[in-house]
Amino acid sequence: MALFGLFRRQPHRRLGFELYGAAVRAARHPGFFTDLSVPDTLDGRFDLIGLHVALLIRRLHRDPDPRGPSIAQAVFDAMFADMDHNLREMGVGDMSIARRVKNMWEAFHGRAQAYEAPLQARDAAALATALARNVWRGTLPPEAPEPRRLAALSLAADAALTRLPLDALLRGEAHFPAPEEVPA
Repeated sequence: MALFGLFRRQPHRRLGFELYGAAVRAARHPGFFTDLSVPDTLDGRFDLIGLHVALLIRRLHRDPDPRGPSIAQAVFDAMFADMDHNLREMGVGDMSIARRVKNMWEAFHGRAQAYEAPLQARDAAALATALARNVWRGTLPPEAPEPRRLAALSLAADAALTRLPLDALLRGEAHFPAPEEVPA
């Protein structure tokens, strides 16, 4: 019976990759690395992608439409398929790929959990604290302008995604505010 699970349909796979692509494009905005001083490193880029994907997954899970959670899973699956692919492109050996992807999954999951309560409470200070710890690895205090602005941007993105109708998401459209759209 387990063998049949290998052949099950993934009805939202393409949509998951489209929405994941929208999150990646948003996370690659140059303003994150210039205006907000996010480290332009693999870790910095991973943190920004993870933040955008977490916001998108959060939106999909909150949708009353029963397709929301399965689309959220497709976005998650697309992210980690891409991470696997990128590690292989960088020449990481096959023997360590699974361990590295597992570590990335754990990091993503931990960050998404750390952001959930502040997003739910719309608590910019608590969100800035979590972002300072994760994105800047504690090199900036939470009250520094950069974590505060990223927290404000994240709250704005969360609100914008909440207002976005599911029909738009079903077309692969996910819009995130750019860094310059949130006041300093």
